[in-house]
Amino acid sequence: MSKEDNLNKNWKKDFPILKQQATNVSRRDFAKFLTLVSGGLMVGSGLVAAKAYLLPKEEVEGEHFVCKKEEVPLGGTRAFVIEGSTIPYILIHLENGDFKAYEQKCTHLSCSVFYKPGTGIIHCPCHEGSFDAKTGDVLGGPPPRALPSLEVFFKKNDVYVKASQHEEHEV
Repeated sequence: MSKEDNLNKNWKKDFPILKQQATNVSRRDFAKFLTLVSGGLMVGSGLVAAKAYLLPKEEVEGEHFVCKKEEVPLGGTRAFVIEGSTIPYILIHLENGDFKAYEQKCTHLSCSVFYKPGTGIIHCPCHEGSFDAKTGDVLGGPPPRALPSLEVFFKKNDVYVKASQHEEHEV
């Protein structure tokens, strides 16, 4: 018997598991893994719900400067965040000359929305949701409610936003 055969024989005695069997997972190990993952998801969901309940959404207070009128061309948009907040907003200069401001997060799963120039539609690419750019109302897709809006007004050539009167009465 050669030295290699002897090593092979001893190695198989020390490690009796075949290579194919080494990758198999037992039912018990799989059940433990599923329990651990499910428990983690449950705890995570509970924490998200607790955060939403204990720390309510930031309210927009006062008037906030966004930009100059000429900085947003007809059919164009400008993304902005109000000072002291982390919520992204989008200012839209509609083709009819109106300015509208909405939260830039879809009401379905908070994906970022964008305006499609010339269509009057604010689109969410994640799940094909769409909103009316004039009102923020849902036109199609899975979003459950309209986009939260801000009131847009002007001081000379400056564009300002403040909390919409409509939103204050809903709460």
